[in-house]
Amino acid sequence: MTETPRPRVRPANPCFSSGPCAKRPGWSLEALETACLGRSHRSKLGKSRLAELIERSRSLLGVPETHRIGIVPASDTGAVEMALWSLLGSRGVDVLAWESFGQGWVTDVTKQLQLPDVRVLRTEYGAIPNLADVDPARDVVFTWNGTTSGVVVPNGDWIASDREGLTICDATSAAFAYDLPWDKLDVTTYSWQKVLGGEAQHGMLILSPRAVERLENFTPSWPMPKIFRLTKGGKLTEGVFKGETINTPSMLAVEDALDTLIWAEMIGGLDALIARTKANFDVIASWVETTPWVNFLAVDPAIRSRTSVCLIIIDPWFMSLDDGRQAAAAKRISALLESEGAAYDVGAYRDAPPGLRIWAGATVETSDLGNLLPWLDWAYATMKSESTATA
Repeated sequence: MTETPRPRVRPANPCFSSGPCAKRPGWSLEALETACLGRSHRSKLGKSRLAELIERSRSLLGVPETHRIGIVPASDTGAVEMALWSLLGSRGVDVLAWESFGQGWVTDVTKQLQLPDVRVLRTEYGAIPNLADVDPARDVVFTWNGTTSGVVVPNGDWIASDREGLTICDATSAAFAYDLPWDKLDVTTYSWQKVLGGEAQHGMLILSPRAVERLENFTPSWPMPKIFRLTKGGKLTEGVFKGETINTPSMLAVEDALDTLIWAEMIGGLDALIARTKANFDVIASWVETTPWVNFLAVDPAIRSRTSVCLIIIDPWFMSLDDGRQAAAAKRISALLESEGAAYDVGAYRDAPPGLRIWAGATVETSDLGNLLPWLDWAYATMKSESTATA
């Protein structure tokens, strides 16, 4: 095969991990100098920083004033778990799964909560269930953007406006990258380490009035851990949605999230974040279109994620390998890229088909993605040359 020369230009920032994701352009530790450190998070200053984060998030995302926004423990996972344990059980539930996180919610609903009336709508990586099969009389749990599969729901049209059930949406890789339809979402969760490129451990929980009504009028039959409790005496604990967190938050992580929210406001808000993400995806899409050895895991363009871009290898030589050799070959590509300082953490998720996963959210510079692509060609050609030489 023709030798592919090593590219001369590397990405200025080779961080393309799908979480924690790249910090916003120009970030440095100096951004955290105004953090409320050595003080109680319940102090006037501490609460003001937490409340500011909530309100800036509301403004940037366009969340209606009717919706509550809270900072909760354990990242996006904790926020979803809180919703599942607190809200499910009063009616049947449909759970959508087309990648690992959706499958995790299936496990929680069926094996942990052991709800009696559950329908699982499941497909393989790269596809999406038939959204028309979702019953509006039932609750539904789904990811908006499947981080590990690169599959996104195309829109919110499939969600009935006159639905009886609640929509519980894990939106961690979609918030700040898509314009979410708040009138269709009763519970929305995300974490700071995705599109904001923030630090881990904290989650965001957004509740519609319908979700609040469920909380105040339905009591699950199971014991409720302290960190999941959102009501007291049958009423919503409003303080949680004003910055009075259930547990002690990291004020450094809070400051980091605030810094990126302020940056987002300065560059033009949600529209600018969406535009940056689209530009990043378009660079990758143009390369895929002209590159014979690679394709999107999501074959249908309507469901391709713009943030967590998942790619598979379609070279006939690669496809002829057994599963173990395919996995090893894909890992070798990632290892070559990392050893060259061209890209970090771009391997496919462990449960997904062998390939690559490149984060293209708003904190990634389009120029860095442009400089990455020749390195992908080089790494694939190098891996293939090594493999055929030792076969």
